[in-house]
Amino acid sequence: MKTVLILGAGLSSNALINYFTEHAEEMNIHVRVGDISLETAQSKTKGSKNSSAFEFDVFNENQRLSEINAAGIVISMLPAAMHPLVARSCVDLKRNMVTASYISQEIKDMDEEARAKGVVIMNECGVDPGIDHMSAMQMIHRIQARGLKLLAFESSTGGLVAPGYENNPWKYKFTWNPRNVVLAGKDGARFMHNGKFKYIPYQKLFQRIETIKVPGLGEFEVYGNRDSLMYRETYGLRYLETMFRGTIRRPGFCEAWDTFVQLGATDDSYIMENTDEMTHREFINSFMAYRVDIPVEEKLALYLNIDRNSKMMERLRWLGIFEDTKIGITGLSPAKILQKILEEKWGLDPEDKDMILMQHQFDYQENGSRKKIYSTLSYIGSDRQNTAMAATVGLPVAITARLILEKKIKLTGVHLPILKEVYDPVLKELENYGIKFIEEEITMPMDTGSV
Repeated sequence: MKTVLILGAGLSSNALINYFTEHAEEMNIHVRVGDISLETAQSKTKGSKNSSAFEFDVFNENQRLSEINAAGIVISMLPAAMHPLVARSCVDLKRNMVTASYISQEIKDMDEEARAKGVVIMNECGVDPGIDHMSAMQMIHRIQARGLKLLAFESSTGGLVAPGYENNPWKYKFTWNPRNVVLAGKDGARFMHNGKFKYIPYQKLFQRIETIKVPGLGEFEVYGNRDSLMYRETYGLRYLETMFRGTIRRPGFCEAWDTFVQLGATDDSYIMENTDEMTHREFINSFMAYRVDIPVEEKLALYLNIDRNSKMMERLRWLGIFEDTKIGITGLSPAKILQKILEEKWGLDPEDKDMILMQHQFDYQENGSRKKIYSTLSYIGSDRQNTAMAATVGLPVAITARLILEKKIKLTGVHLPILKEVYDPVLKELENYGIKFIEEEITMPMDTGSV
């Protein structure tokens, strides 16, 4: 009997752990789940006879090496900064590893040694990154197999509340790590547009947005996501006219969020004074010029050049940022204060459902015509515990790990899931869970550029 070792039992691990406990008997495996919190690990294994939970400290070298050495495959759902430590041990002990996180340079540097030892370290197998890679490469390879020229590729993903549950002025709630939401976009965005290099700095990122239409769901706005150009090499698309990756939000979100960017409220580089006694109102006021003749609300409206009765001000008031509520915790950065305020308002209610929305756009040339394929995934979670985010992160990780464990994926070295032997079986099995793309194709004038 082989052991599937899952390190980390956070919010995105539910579907992953359930997948293996449900398939444990047919796979003849034992599922071992470790987390810094034993209680959290136990809550995820739910007393399954084919699983065990344990308290795990990744920095405890003896424990880390012992657990990895006893495993048939290792799945790391720990914070991204901890993956290289786990990967290093996996390579040393000749154990395969899968993770959902972005690949790091430290892990890339293990490629040659991993190949020599017959080990595969498979990265970016979640939703974004993960399902986005797999579905994009499947379509790109399909277009190329027809001998057609791909002209443009755009891909956007968003973790949102499902339709009918967007019951606040922002039409947004946290469906993944709140800290990542607050710090999103810090590095700006780099991409190609109609053959021209484009860069959007952080302070302009939420002002320069695009609009997409999703059948049955309406319009959404998209802001640029990090460095789109790095994927030209990964996908073998250096010749593309347009290469863009973005993050999806509902209309109005970006304009309102830009308020905090312009104020400096998303800064995580310093600690503010006396934050335990500071109120929400004082927090917002601290970023603006000293004036005692007008209230904070008016100062902010003047600073942003907006109407005090606008929808954007309505969104800001609803968050409670003008209230005299104490923050109550000392030693916080502006970003952490903002996160605390948002967590009090943007948490999922017990009856809420979330949604993962992803859309690819592929422009290609065929018989003198320019054509565009829209490939769209919308997936709604079951409830607050069994979320769409957890399913779309955990299931592709689980399926990939199973294929490696069963030697149906025989790669060695450090990889992303962009090869046919990985993405075809993973995407096929995901369809059994309702995670699938709907395609629409249109013909465009040849002189029309891609947004």
